[in-house]
Amino acid sequence: MATTEILLAGFGGQGVLFAGKILAYCGLMDNKELSWLPSYGPEMRGGTANCSVCISDEPIGSPLVLTPDILIAMNQPSFDKFVTEVKTGGKVFYDSTLIENECTRTDIEMYAVPSSQLADDNGLKGGSNIILLGKLIRESGIFTLDTMKKAVEKVVPPSKAHLISNNFRAIEIGMNN
Repeated sequence: MATTEILLAGFGGQGVLFAGKILAYCGLMDNKELSWLPSYGPEMRGGTANCSVCISDEPIGSPLVLTPDILIAMNQPSFDKFVTEVKTGGKVFYDSTLIENECTRTDIEMYAVPSSQLADDNGLKGGSNIILLGKLIRESGIFTLDTMKKAVEKVVPPSKAHLISNNFRAIEIGMNN
């Protein structure tokens, strides 16, 4: 792996930055070079939120991700804005509960995951982001399940440690869909 550039995008409150932080910690656990660059609007919830994550074997020149290898889109405006920027041969993971895919590109791989619906059906409120990460690690092979679980344990704050098992379930649901 040379450098993998990942862009996660959605509304504030969907866990975009948290999911990006998990990917960044996966890179740390695998002794990779990495950058994690959050970006969000002035609103606390409901505004735009996106996160650039670069993972590399070499030093990273810029933390900005303008043409991602991987896109995780959690809402329609984010999908519409960024799907055209994905590199040829890239992968797009999106919440098909909230996004109607009208992309006609044939040079990228598209993974429709009804992650919001799956989270609701499994009592994992707010777990849509982690379900999409599960699908990402299954389809991209960028990290192992073990690495992702270790990253979740590191990123979830001690006050919310009781939610770690829910995150593990969400990863497995994503891997199996």
